[in-house]
Amino acid sequence: MYKIKVVTHFSAAHSLREYKGKCESLHGHNWKVEVLVSAEKLNPPGMVMDFGELKGIVKDVLEGLDHKHLNDLDYFKKENPSSETIAKYIFDKLKGKIENDSCDLTEVRVWETENSCASYANFRE
Repeated sequence: MYKIKVVTHFSAAHSLREYKGKCESLHGHNWKVEVLVSAEKLNPPGMVMDFGELKGIVKDVLEGLDHKHLNDLDYFKKENPSSETIAKYIFDKLKGKIENDSCDLTEVRVWETENSCASYANFRE
C-alpha cells in the first residue's frame, strides 16, 4: 500500500457544549491538519496523487473553517466541535473530492495542540 500525506493549518475558535472545564468557554487553536491518501498501485505518472492537487483540495475545505467560530457553522450547531468531530467533518468534505478508482482518502488527523490530536479514518475491509 502506498501512502502520501499533506500537512497544513487553520486557526479557529470553538467552545465545547456539555463539557465541564476550561474548554466549555470560548477559546481558539491553531489547528494542524494531516491528510493521508493511499493507493494499492500508483497512477501512470507513478504517484498516489499529485501533491499540488491534494494541497489545493485541502486548502479549499479548510477555508470554510479558517478564522471562524466553529460553533456558528451549521454542521457544528448539531455536532459538538471537538477535535474528533472536526476530523470527521474535514474527512467527509474531502472524501468525494479525492477518492477515485486509483486512490482512497485514508485518514484525517486534527491537532489542537502540539501534543494532542484526534483522527477519523477509513479502513476498508
